[in-house]
Amino acid sequence: MDDRSFLDGLTDIVGPSGIATAAADLAPWLTDWRERVTGDALALVSPKNVGQVQAIVRLASEAGVVIVPQGGNTGMVAGGVPCPGDRAILLSLRKMNAIRSIDAADNSLTAEAGAILSNVHAAAEEHGRRFPLSLGAKDSATIGGLIATNAGGTQVLRFGSMRNLTLGVEAVLPDGSLFEGLSTLRKDNRGYDLRQLLAGSEGTLGIITAASLKLIPAAPHRTVAWIGLGSASDALALLRLLESEVGDAVESFELVPQAALELVLKHIPGTRAPLAGEHRWNVLTELRSASDPEDLRSQCESGLAGALDQGLIADAVIAESEGQAEAFWKIREVISEAERADGRAAKHDVSVPVSAMPRFIEDATQAVEDRFAGTRVVAFGHLGDGNVHFNVRAPASGDDAKWLAETGPQVSSFVHDLTHGVGGSLSAEHGIGQLKLSEFARVTDPTLLSALRAIKQALDPRGIMNPGKLVPLANPDDNP
Repeated sequence: MDDRSFLDGLTDIVGPSGIATAAADLAPWLTDWRERVTGDALALVSPKNVGQVQAIVRLASEAGVVIVPQGGNTGMVAGGVPCPGDRAILLSLRKMNAIRSIDAADNSLTAEAGAILSNVHAAAEEHGRRFPLSLGAKDSATIGGLIATNAGGTQVLRFGSMRNLTLGVEAVLPDGSLFEGLSTLRKDNRGYDLRQLLAGSEGTLGIITAASLKLIPAAPHRTVAWIGLGSASDALALLRLLESEVGDAVESFELVPQAALELVLKHIPGTRAPLAGEHRWNVLTELRSASDPEDLRSQCESGLAGALDQGLIADAVIAESEGQAEAFWKIREVISEAERADGRAAKHDVSVPVSAMPRFIEDATQAVEDRFAGTRVVAFGHLGDGNVHFNVRAPASGDDAKWLAETGPQVSSFVHDLTHGVGGSLSAEHGIGQLKLSEFARVTDPTLLSALRAIKQALDPRGIMNPGKLVPLANPDDNP
């Protein structure tokens, strides 16, 4: 099937308003958020319902055209854009954005894949419930994309990643068949779990069209604190102390170095330092409860007072209002934006055992800055689940784009080897996509890679579902 006939067939399925082929219309969706990869596509196709998605997949399979599902295009590893040179279509589910149902008694919500995360939050809140996953891109990230990448966010410490919060999925498989798996059963022991397989598959096994999500009772009261301290090890000790004081009320525990705070203050208008003095490390923590807010604040104050007495912290401030709490959170959420405004960096989303994270940050920072002269490490992240965003900034003088192209791969290999050496993973929450494919192949157990390839071949024998992402090819030289 030639391109013209294929595009005519797509138009017959979705109508003229559901397909875009002009270069200007495609351009915003062909480059990833980090502007590292720009791919090629014949069209951007926007179906309105599951039947149209099935028809598109069948037509693409017949024509041998690659399908690249795309959510909000907020991914960090270029998993949602085509590879350069692909004969591909971008499949956007943004028009399929309905909240299909909410069952407060079942603590579940069913949403279509194009539903925006912040809209899911609002829908749950209207029924006295909460969907406990949040991240900086909540106003653009879609449910389908979040599941396909097994997104993490700031509340993994208590509730787990997107895979843990997904009860069921509806998905179109590579042959055009529909997997109707939206059941909200908490126990279902009927063999292989396709829901779990699709979560984190980055669109390589099928197209998620809807999902049933786990809700929790609303916890309207929160206490947010910003804390200054001297070391990452003290931060971990503080986390354990707070947990002993308030238990599961600790939902978020974010580690922010002074260097990251300074970048935010420099580049993001309207931000200000929460504390009067400078501290080598900072912690942003949020406690939530359905009980008396004064009790929650009192428990937080007690925990922080104990930490001060033990010499774990140097200073702290508890937000006095929702506005101040949001201002604290804004600092954490715009770190990546501030880094990008300051220049290019080799970015790494790694995970290590929680107990090893403080020592890893200190040792890996020293090792990288010694090995690569002039580099500056900014390491921040989710201390409670061992996720380190370990970013290596280019030397202050010189061409940072040239440095990233020429030296960045060596830096990344070095960081990934350090991570592997402490039993960690090169991908904590961002996925593999295109940008980590060759490194994934290099440091991963060959048995696991063989299993991934076998699953991909079994479900997608024609290789039309987002090829060049997540699943490395057997020949390492063929991986990006």
